[in-house]
Amino acid sequence: QVQLVESGGGSVQAGGSLRFSCAASGSIFSINAMGWYRQAPGKQRELVAVASSGGTTKYADSVKGRFTISRDNAKNTVYLQMNSLKPEDTAVYYCNYFGSGGSYWGQGTPVTVSS
Repeated sequence: QVQLVESGGGSVQAGGSLRFSCAASGSIFSINAMGWYRQAPGKQRELVAVASSGGTTKYADSVKGRFTISRDNAKNTVYLQMNSLKPEDTAVYYCNYFGSGGSYWGQGTPVTVSS
């Protein structure tokens, strides 16, 4: 089992910034991927950004150049810095851990970006 604890998020005006962190604990495998997904009302959950334990990152086209994912492997923690936020970034953001033991989700944190 893997437990994920998210922090950060909140409400901000368009153009503002927010930062998320997600700490994993439990049965952590050294080779894994941690990242962020989001789900807006009436839409499917979508990938925002993911970072592997080896340093590879992937971003959704909609957030490239605005969001930055990073991780501290020693702390099993992943961060998401979100800049130049837009109203269309409004969603519930979920942390995800994927390793050989399976896929796990955080509790979800809402982000509201007002115009």
